[in-house]
Amino acid sequence: MKIQFWGTRGSLPTPLTNQDLQNKIAAIIQLIQADDIINQDAKQRFISRLPEQLVSSIGGNSACISIANGDTHIIFDAGTGIQQLGRTLIKNSVSKTLHIFFSHFHWDHIQGLPFFAPAFNKDFNITFYSPVPEFESYIRDQMRYPYFPITMDNMLAQLNFVVLSHGYIALPNMLIYARSMNHPGGCYSYRIQTENKVVIYSTDTELSQADFEKTKDNIQYFNNADMLIIDAQYTLGEALEKQYWGHTSYSLAIDFATTWNIKKLVLFHHEPTYSDKQIYKNYNSAKWYKDHIGNTQLELFLAKDGLVFEL
Repeated sequence: MKIQFWGTRGSLPTPLTNQDLQNKIAAIIQLIQADDIINQDAKQRFISRLPEQLVSSIGGNSACISIANGDTHIIFDAGTGIQQLGRTLIKNSVSKTLHIFFSHFHWDHIQGLPFFAPAFNKDFNITFYSPVPEFESYIRDQMRYPYFPITMDNMLAQLNFVVLSHGYIALPNMLIYARSMNHPGGCYSYRIQTENKVVIYSTDTELSQADFEKTKDNIQYFNNADMLIIDAQYTLGEALEKQYWGHTSYSLAIDFATTWNIKKLVLFHHEPTYSDKQIYKNYNSAKWYKDHIGNTQLELFLAKDGLVFEL
């Protein structure tokens, strides 16, 4: 199973600013020693030793991830990250059959769809999924005048719309379950199950006490998952100040992963006002907290555009 992140920001796209870039350059310059620039090999060694946050970016695209298993290619959410995914699929995809699942229909999760190149290519067959009965009208409405100059009727791909009325669907090599989570206006997480792996995608989630309770449904859905990709937009202080805004703190996400014996936790849906520096600061705090509570078995990752996992 290949999991790739195309957009990891929450609420709205967040481009890297000129000031952010200059701060990275200034920090790198401060680390340079005379021996680091004596020849090309020394320069390469210096670059290879630099902290990740100085030589890369979290990225600015809003939510979109893809999961491929065999010939089955599924996509979760159509934030601005789906534009880059679409270009990649046009160039490299062998399979022309795509499955797109929506967590919910806030702008940051649908605004990339009008720019998804495969939708305008007659060779592709695209099926959209949601448990929301009227979801087809929701995604069509953003591509209508005066919001957008062309409609979905201009898309050349074969388009299909499937309402997940039973809360799950079986695809080749995958079984996908939907579960309602706590978020203003509603939001669905998805459990992706293959023959031997389980991944849970749970963006825009405000965890509550009920999510930690050892009920039969919770155990079946969360327990022993191989990977949890979850909204971790806030610090704990921010989560308390912004209760009912529909997002989770990184510390609560770690508590949740610990409760359900999850193996890999990916912190996702980053706060749009945060610079890369602040996000990495939170990530370092999250790693400290994980070890502080004694969960040394949990593997903790920071979602960023371009991140790839092979499970």
